[in-house]
Amino acid sequence: MIKNLAEMRALIAAGEKKTCAVACAHDAHTLEAIMTMRNEGLMNCLLVGHTADIKRIAAEHNYEVTDAEIIEAATDEEAAQVCVDLVRAGKAGFILKGILQTGTLLKAVVNKQTGLNTGSVISHFALVELPGYHKLLGVADSGMIPAPDLETKKAIIRNAVGALQKLGYEKPLISALCAAEAVSPKIIETVDAAALKEASLAGELGNCYVEGPISFDLAMNPEAAKIKKYVSPVVGNSDLLLVPSLATGNIMVKTMLQFAGAQMAGCIVGAKCPIALISRAASYEEKYYSLLLCALTC
Repeated sequence: MIKNLAEMRALIAAGEKKTCAVACAHDAHTLEAIMTMRNEGLMNCLLVGHTADIKRIAAEHNYEVTDAEIIEAATDEEAAQVCVDLVRAGKAGFILKGILQTGTLLKAVVNKQTGLNTGSVISHFALVELPGYHKLLGVADSGMIPAPDLETKKAIIRNAVGALQKLGYEKPLISALCAAEAVSPKIIETVDAAALKEASLAGELGNCYVEGPISFDLAMNPEAAKIKKYVSPVVGNSDLLLVPSLATGNIMVKTMLQFAGAQMAGCIVGAKCPIALISRAASYEEKYYSLLLCALTC
């Protein structure tokens, strides 16, 4: 089990070098992220997009691409499909979204005939390094599904558990977060959380343990749990926080990043390969660690 994001680099460096297919790589922010990884010898890359623009931008920023494989794609749709085809052919292990709309890339990914669809829900998985917490903290889903129902939450958990197990978490401890720890029919996430706990105990969610409903303070603070006499193996030791909505997770993670000195990595899981959907506004560190996360979970 890795304890911090920096440990991912050592694991990548010691293992087999993976290949990233970059959709619409004709973008300075995208090239900065992938070429740094390539120049450090951590991964290979296939740059898909407008060849002339890729070479021009690389020259302007001193990114060495003369020996990189560049594949011409005239449109965003073509670039997305080429990347999907590269994964399907075993020539790439994961995809990095460049300068194209997320929906354009995901449309190619979920195509039932030519995509990377597994029949599962596609969701977002984040790893947060939070000062004061003794290990990395997973969060799902803070970037993909706005308001998941119970069955979708089950799929989100299965996706996250699969990613965590590839990182060495044998039996992840999951907190199904709610505003309170008591089940109330008026607060649907508490009802869902209780159902998710039952599903985990029945073995429906993979090798994991889900606790819920549980509030954030009880999941993270053993002293608060002691005061409230809340006993659970997840208290102060959660591997994954399952949030009730995208808004909850997005605000929580961004608050950690902005005000608690946290760092994060994130990727899309549930398809046949992980996908890095990195915002142009993301920090360099987030881009770097997100690519490492994809390489480790592909």
